[in-house]
Amino acid sequence: MNMVIEFFRIQEADDAHAIVGREIADAIDLDDAIEMARHLWQTLDMPQRPDAMTISDSEGNKLYSGRFSDPDENCR
Repeated sequence: MNMVIEFFRIQEADDAHAIVGREIADAIDLDDAIEMARHLWQTLDMPQRPDAMTISDSEGNKLYSGRFSDPDENCR
């Protein structure tokens, strides 16, 4: 199934979100899409390092939302 993965930055002062990347992936299920998103987070060339992601289906229904760990903390 097609999944839309959006990567974004979060401005802590007012919780504003800015999308820095968007990919469409063909995933078997949600777990597969989450794994793809984590891989893309590490490898995709984006203008800024994203803080979080959302995964939606092709109809725009949000299926997952989560934050990434700070890469300096080594807790991926």
